[in-house]
Amino acid sequence: MDRLSKCNANYVPLTPLMFLKRASNSYANRPSIIYENTRFTWRQTYERCRRLASSLRSLNILKNHVVSVLAPNVPAMYEMHFAVPMAGAVLNTINTRLDAKNIATILRHSEAKALFVDYQYVQLASEALRMLMDDSTRHGQSSNMPLVVVIDDIDSPTGVRLGELEYEELIHNGNPRFVPVEIDDEWDPIALNYTSGTTSEPKGVVYSHRGAYLSTLSLILGWQMGNEPVYLWSLPMFHCNGWTFTWGVAARGGTNICIRNTSAFDMYRSIATHKVTHMCCAPIVFNILLEAKPEERREISSPVQVLTGGAPPPASLLEKMELLGFHITHAYGMTEATGPALVCEWQAKWNHLSNERKAKLKARQGISVLTLEDVDVKNMETMASVPHDGRTVGEIVLRGSSIMKGYFKDEEATSKAFKNGWFFTGDVGVIYPDGYLEIKDRSKDVIISGGENISSVELESVLYKHPRVLEAAVVAMPHPRWGESPCAFISVRENASGETEDVKEADIINYCRKNLPHFMVPKKVKFLSQLPKTSTGKIQKFQLRVLAKSFQVTEKKSRQVNKEIPEYHGHSELQHEQILAMSRL
Repeated sequence: MDRLSKCNANYVPLTPLMFLKRASNSYANRPSIIYENTRFTWRQTYERCRRLASSLRSLNILKNHVVSVLAPNVPAMYEMHFAVPMAGAVLNTINTRLDAKNIATILRHSEAKALFVDYQYVQLASEALRMLMDDSTRHGQSSNMPLVVVIDDIDSPTGVRLGELEYEELIHNGNPRFVPVEIDDEWDPIALNYTSGTTSEPKGVVYSHRGAYLSTLSLILGWQMGNEPVYLWSLPMFHCNGWTFTWGVAARGGTNICIRNTSAFDMYRSIATHKVTHMCCAPIVFNILLEAKPEERREISSPVQVLTGGAPPPASLLEKMELLGFHITHAYGMTEATGPALVCEWQAKWNHLSNERKAKLKARQGISVLTLEDVDVKNMETMASVPHDGRTVGEIVLRGSSIMKGYFKDEEATSKAFKNGWFFTGDVGVIYPDGYLEIKDRSKDVIISGGENISSVELESVLYKHPRVLEAAVVAMPHPRWGESPCAFISVRENASGETEDVKEADIINYCRKNLPHFMVPKKVKFLSQLPKTSTGKIQKFQLRVLAKSFQVTEKKSRQVNKEIPEYHGHSELQHEQILAMSRL
């Protein structure tokens, strides 16, 4: 057997690019993309991608060059997931909610050779490019500015330009018979994604063709996505390449329903019009759908499968979504894991349980996707696996082929993340007797109060059950005696009269006292009109921590009951806003 060897017949480098060619052959006339009045088939999409790849090569975009794109979920954004690597280049999808300074930083760090910009973001891109130019001049460096290509609206062209190049012209001028650049090594990079920066500065995460291929397969299998799904793009494609479903929908010969905005009207209209079967989103989208006005809603005639991740959704929120016709599957992942790494796979034996019990089971993050070799929860001091008792916490660690190659141009951060044969997530969780994991917190978000570990996630899940709480986040604040104590930030749902001011801090604290151990009750509740979030709906707790540190607590004795009563001396509303603004810099 040792004499048997690999050859072109029995070994082909793994890449998700093969999914598009297969869809073109097997589902040639099936709709691939629907965007407003625009329709493409899989045969047309394959040809358009080959044309674009051809044009990229003619612009001297070569192997491993980075091509950046700043765009919403429009057809061009989808096509670039295939066209850019077909040209041998590396795709960098940029978060559209970043400011010009952050975009300039990404363009500089990635050394992007080209920047594709949707017409909606031309002004933002122009400012970022100016900053990039000014920075190069200031440091006496040669200006390696990227080529700029404007993506006009394919359904309703605006004529907006930023230079000479335009997306549809590149498609038109490209060669429809272009032969994609051969993937010699499946370890070659396919994508460069920057982390959302919820706990630190963003880092460039590199995906391989192999990792992207295997992650795609594991997710469509784990989610039980059948062939010819109708997939609504309610998750930004710039987030982990749409959790790899940019490639996964092609693998199943499905139809991509592209929408520019994730408004309640657009989502309900798309679901009803196109009979959407699948969608992904962060839990924040649940609130958009649940809070929709009557005129924005449409009847959901058949169940919509929803894969959700990001911040752990409270069980009460999942239950409300199920009643609307959405079948929720919970996942857990991160940019470094090529999107979801754990999926809460449903078991038939749970079908007879009450809705409340089902919702609690679905709120768990679940078991590893098929491409992970192993997942565990470790005691970080001893590196021993924690007991499977659903109570003992440790750090979640991962190992497998879907984990990133590493951080771009950051060997120190890469070696710090990869230790003892594991990728360390920085998340704290537990394992239940049935092997399912549940995240309890980011390691930075665990509140240690008087020696007790308080899970902000558990506290938040209780807050979400309050009928007037729309959004909730809990962080640590300084306490002179206990070291740390919980501080809750809340946005309130309007009452029948459209008011929010009727909910007071005492109402929330009293509610928590009835539903939580007293040591877990927030010592301070701060109301905000909206909590700071990343573009994918994850609450940016690092901003809230800065604000919480501004609160001061003193204690005085109550003569009647001899209890310590905390008094808080915070800043004014204007100072709160200034602190939040400073933390974003």
